[in-house]
This record gives sequence, structure tokens and C-alpha cells, in this order.
Amino acid sequence: MQPTPRYRLLALDIDGTVVNSRDEVTPLTRAAIRQACDAGIRVVLATGRRYSRALPVLEHLALDLPLVTASGALIKHPLDHGTLYCAQLPRPVLCRLLEVIQAGGYEAILLADTFADGFDFYCRTTADHRAELAEYLELNAGCERVWPNLVGDPPTDVFGGFAMGTQPEMLALEAELQRQLPGALYTHVLRSPKYSGYMCEIAPAGATKWSGILRLAENWQIAPAEICAVGDDVNDIPMIEGAGLGVAMGNALPAVKAAADRIAPRHDEDGLVEVVRWLLES
Repeated sequence: MQPTPRYRLLALDIDGTVVNSRDEVTPLTRAAIRQACDAGIRVVLATGRRYSRALPVLEHLALDLPLVTASGALIKHPLDHGTLYCAQLPRPVLCRLLEVIQAGGYEAILLADTFADGFDFYCRTTADHRAELAEYLELNAGCERVWPNLVGDPPTDVFGGFAMGTQPEMLALEAELQRQLPGALYTHVLRSPKYSGYMCEIAPAGATKWSGILRLAENWQIAPAEICAVGDDVNDIPMIEGAGLGVAMGNALPAVKAAADRIAPRHDEDGLVEVVRWLLES
């Protein structure tokens, strides 16, 4: 009989963890993830990406487990695209945060569970934006639904969103959102390797990658101590701190490394191969 692995669930960030700096899943990383699956470890991707952007990675890895997207605010199953969990921003909170974003001189992008409807996000307009958001909209052309009165009468199915700008601007916006709506939001500022600008990402309080992983783990009767979580950016910190084994990639931010139990090699060095070796040796 095969011994039961100490770690029964492996939660993996995508950007900076599963994919390298060229947005590739290398053959070595893919083989390591398959080795973990063959050893009886459930492998779940937990990403800040939109569901539609995360699907190709999941399919390339041939994983058929639920996908934790939008930093934990939306969980869907790839087999039928059914929704297992979707956070909801209370309308008064949504309206107030939109006012704060507008007062700061930024445009909001709002996220909703709209994959089945053929689009990913709402925006007020596709024209006359700052450079950071203009780049985002250009690279995601066709993924939007224009909602002209976004601030005055936002959609009802929103679970999160973001604004874009420079890092100092987004850190200042985050501080203002937390000041105006204390305890109501989970926010973080990061930069996706796909874009030049920084995002101030916004979700309801309590909606994190770790909360999403826990929802799945509880259904599978897996304890937090039996989870290994791996990531590289600030939205990975809750799951790295909460998991039985929290791992930061060698390319991770200093704050992420400080929260981790172990540091793996960089994503460009197939660092996940080493992580899987640790799990199988345990």
C-alpha cells in the first residue's frame, strides 16, 4: 500500500509560480505537478487571474479540480463552468468604493461571474483612459461589457474589481478605500507581469485565496495542516501563512518570503519541481 501523503492538497499561484517569466508552463513543471497528482495530492490553482485567463493553464496541466480565481472571490469547476462560490459586494459598499475611485481620478473595472455570458468585466467606457488602463483594455479587447453609468448605477452581480495606475497612486488609493470603508474590503496592490501598470484589487472582506482553498478543503475533509500553498505576490500571503507548509518562490517579493516556511527556487528555475520533491519526501 502507498503511504498517505502528509500534504494532501497543493495550492498553486499561477503567475510567478506555475508559469515562468515568459508565461510558459515548462515540461519539467508540468511533469512535477502530474507527479503530485499521481501521488494522491489534489492540486488546485489559486490565482488572481480572471476565470477565462486561468482556464488555458488548467487545461494545459490536465487538471479537473475547481479553479480558485480573482484572488478567491470566484470558484468555478472547469468541467461544466459551474459556479461553486461567488463573493458579493454589498451595493452600498460597491457604490461608495466607486465614488472613492472616481474622486481619485481613476476608472473602475468591475468583475462579475459572467463567463457564460461571453464577457469578463464591466467598464464605463473603452476610450479616454490613462495609459495603464488603456493598455489593459487593449490587451483584453472583447472581454468587456460597457456600462456607461457605472458609478451612478453599477451592475448588481459584482464580486470585485480594480483600478490601475502607478504603484504610489494605487497604494494611496488602497489606503483611502480602507479609510472610507473600514473592515468592508480586502485590498492589495500588485502588478501582473502582463501589464505595465499596478492594480489596486478590491474584493469583499474575507474573500482571499486562502478562504477559497479552505472552502474546497473542507468539502474534501482536508485539514489546513495538510495543505501546502505556493506563491510569489502579496495576494498569496494569506494562503502561505494559513497553510501547513507555506512556500515562497525564489522570485517572490520580500514580504511573501517573510511569511513563508520555506523558499523554493525561482519560477525560471522550475522551482515547483523542488516543492513537489519536498512533499513526496514528507
